[in-house]
Amino acid sequence: MLDHLTLVQHPLIQHKLTLMREKNTPTAVFRQLLREISQLLAFEITRELPMTTRRIETPLCEMDAPVLDGRKLALVSILRAGNGLLDGVLELIPSARVGFVGLYRDEQTLQPVQYYFKVPDELPERLVIAVDPMLATGNSSAAAIDLLKGAGATDIRFMCLLAAPEGVARMKEAHPDVPIVTAALDDHLNEKGYIVPGLGDAGDRMFGTK
Repeated sequence: MLDHLTLVQHPLIQHKLTLMREKNTPTAVFRQLLREISQLLAFEITRELPMTTRRIETPLCEMDAPVLDGRKLALVSILRAGNGLLDGVLELIPSARVGFVGLYRDEQTLQPVQYYFKVPDELPERLVIAVDPMLATGNSSAAAIDLLKGAGATDIRFMCLLAAPEGVARMKEAHPDVPIVTAALDDHLNEKGYIVPGLGDAGDRMFGTK
């Protein structure tokens, strides 16, 4: 296993991912499965959040109870498909700040083109979790991290549903300080830059635009 890549092989994640890969899975089911997997992945990517204690009173006594420490974390969706992961994580961490990076991939060059960028304030003081279902060529993901670092983020993690070896290598080259958490490391990219075996275009399948 690569030291900057965490592969989450929980049985529930792997089962749900298989259902998502099937080409005949309906849009509504695909969307729900993505939300469910995102919550399971969120447990892994937030495993080492800083903690402190707060004095509370239970029905029986007072105690020093564990609570999250520091500023609220920031979730950043790489549009548009990132929103499918974002929704699930927000259900677990509703107080998180939310940002968006708008990038689309030029189908000829496979390079990212930026069209939108809006992120929370005080990024240097927050854990930033960037989310995008597919880490394919890695070009868009690396560009998004470039933008986040340019906005001051210093503690960044990347969460995706599927990764290709080419994308993992690209991210390690560009941002070796950014850990990646994913549900599967697939075989390769095809000539069009799609992950194989993959699940097709996550955005199209999520929004029914295929």
